Amino acid sequence: MKTIAISGSPRENVGKRDAKELRYEGKVPAVLYGGTEQIHFAVVATDLKEAIYTPEANFLEIEINGAKSKAIIKELQFHPLTDLLLHVDFLQLFDDKEILMEIPVKLTGTSPGVKMGGKLVQKLRKLRVRSLPANMPQVVEVSISKLEVGNLFRVRDLAKADYVITNTPEDTIVSVGMSRALKQAEQQAGKK
Repeated sequence: MKTIAISGSPRENVGKRDAKELRYEGKVPAVLYGGTEQIHFAVVATDLKEAIYTPEANFLEIEINGAKSKAIIKELQFHPLTDLLLHVDFLQLFDDKEILMEIPVKLTGTSPGVKMGGKLVQKLRKLRVRSLPANMPQVVEVSISKLEVGNLFRVRDLAKADYVITNTPEDTIVSVGMSRALKQAEQQAGKK
């Protein structure tokens, strides 16, 4: 799992006025929880871009007053009209404590069904994964190299790993359906 380093400055006041001033300065109020106590701090908004605006799952190393903590982003709050980042909640990581994260699905291989004119439909782009931080995958790979037209790949079809996927086993990750052109070709072949 990729780790992104960010630094924050502790917040003395934890009120609306203080938060508004921070945002005016280009900073985002944040909270790090999960340890022995909550730590309120501010981080420069541009430092968070790499961690937020990415399709990948990442760990963060947050430095506040020289103390470093490993964490993940647990919740983001955006302004409903301007999409300005208002607040970030971080969850501190410990090597012996399991965490739950949404991990992106990466499709690998080429589907024979798609080559024949079928339509690839990816229903799930992320899966809920529970594991120790050391076992957390960057992506969950799904091979589509055996998917013919009409086939699907479910959560239960994934290979066993060092992590647990908490989605329903019957959930479809990806399927190959009939495209309109393929249906028309079959209908015309049936009429002859």
